[in-house]
Amino acid sequence: MDLTSYAELAVVLVNRGDRLTGLGELRRLLEEHGRSAAAERVTRRDLNALLELREELSEVFQAAARGEEEDVVERINGLLVRHPVHPQICRHDGQRWHMHLTESGRVSDALAVGSVMGLATVITTLGVDRLGVCQAAPCRNVYLDTSSNKSRRYCSERCASRANVAAYRARKRGA
Repeated sequence: MDLTSYAELAVVLVNRGDRLTGLGELRRLLEEHGRSAAAERVTRRDLNALLELREELSEVFQAAARGEEEDVVERINGLLVRHPVHPQICRHDGQRWHMHLTESGRVSDALAVGSVMGLATVITTLGVDRLGVCQAAPCRNVYLDTSSNKSRRYCSERCASRANVAAYRARKRGA
């Protein structure tokens, strides 16, 4: 079971959550990330719960960026208690039997469980320092650093390029 993909869901919720102003936006986000069945079932209650979860996940990333490891773990443990994981063996699309996190119940519950369990797995296998906040001003998007040398500092190539150009121009001005 690849829980990193579940952790990426947490990143998407944090980074795109401010644009989730209605059910249409949430449905589009779910469909873009291969969750068409969930998109069909989503309700206003799910939207509200995911917006609340977004704030909590954002705090996890902010604490990680500040190097507050104990705070990150405490927050994730609290979320794990509130959103218990229910693994399930399943088979689909011609694949062998494999594990999934159950997607029964409300859409927001399934997304919360996946996001939180994914982050917990990243933290325990790679470390808290693999959760980051983009260092390109004014961007505040979050990311997972799954690089082999823990070198990621930006949420995207676009932000990395923008920061590098700004640094180059600053050096040219100083010369």
